Amino acid sequence: MDWLNAMGDIEPLEDAEFDATLVRDLEHVAPNHSGRPIRFSTPTFKEYSSDELQGCGKNSFPAFSITAGACALMCDHCQAKILEPMIPATTPEMLEQKVRDLIVLQNLQGFLLSGGSNRRNEIKYEKYYPVIERLKHDFPDLKIAIHSALLDEPRARMMESAGVDTAMMDVIGSQDTIRDVYHLDRPVEDFEATLAALCTTSMEVVPHIVVGLHYGQILGESNAFDIVSRHGIHSLVLVVIMPFYAKSGTFITPETRDVGRIFLEARQRIPDRQVLLGCARPPGMHKRITDAYAVMAGLDGIAFPADGAVAVAEAIGRPSHQEHACCSIKLGGNAQTRVRSACAA
Repeated sequence: MDWLNAMGDIEPLEDAEFDATLVRDLEHVAPNHSGRPIRFSTPTFKEYSSDELQGCGKNSFPAFSITAGACALMCDHCQAKILEPMIPATTPEMLEQKVRDLIVLQNLQGFLLSGGSNRRNEIKYEKYYPVIERLKHDFPDLKIAIHSALLDEPRARMMESAGVDTAMMDVIGSQDTIRDVYHLDRPVEDFEATLAALCTTSMEVVPHIVVGLHYGQILGESNAFDIVSRHGIHSLVLVVIMPFYAKSGTFITPETRDVGRIFLEARQRIPDRQVLLGCARPPGMHKRITDAYAVMAGLDGIAFPADGAVAVAEAIGRPSHQEHACCSIKLGGNAQTRVRSACAA
């Protein structure tokens, strides 16, 4: 049975409208990544369950914001709303106490450290590094990820020395998007310079590309792939713009077929690194179709997968497993296993 017909046999996708040409193109290139396993990530940033997977009741991998809900940039696509579900940690002492409590009470495996940017798209983490050093000394297996924002090589080295395992940053390929959406007076080259600086360290570097960041239009994504492909990254995370967070009437929702085409391009342009679908993307049927395209395109992981994603993987012969961690961090386990839960008892 061809893939398009196979999708119609999956109950959550019965009413989905797939682009037939795109599905045929995805099936045509599938031998290039045949049998490649896919990881379904269900971190504890938010509550989650589906008909195929269950969330984890423990706070095993939370996100902390050092600015609580504050951000000076207030980019048009987000307006700081992405910070709202994060746990406030506005002082180093607050972060350390909350992490140590969660280690004891809820078997914390790691955490994401983030925060709102200043007007130059920088986040001042320096006073938090001694806390990270102490936590890594006392709990060597604790996995720590950080949203770096823009920085230079000395600051990247400080981050590395503190014991950060994974550094994430947004890569933007369009100067118009930086100016209009981010309200930022910095060139595309600064984003590549940040990526280059991070890649001089031993940290796992995981850039993010937001599909449709320019008000829902596809603009600059190919250039962002050019930038990413020039550097020794660990993996790449794709997310899809969510107009829900934006000012009313400023963004459109990208067509699922356009998103699927980006997935196909990403897989072909970054064949030797993991390419993952991150947390943010439009909900509802759009998400179900998007996630199905991600599975078919050979992406290596999906965060908070929609109903039907596991069934798509099974239908096209892709082994899968589940982990309760940020999609950018692998906590261990055998990637060849069938779907399982990594939630601690």
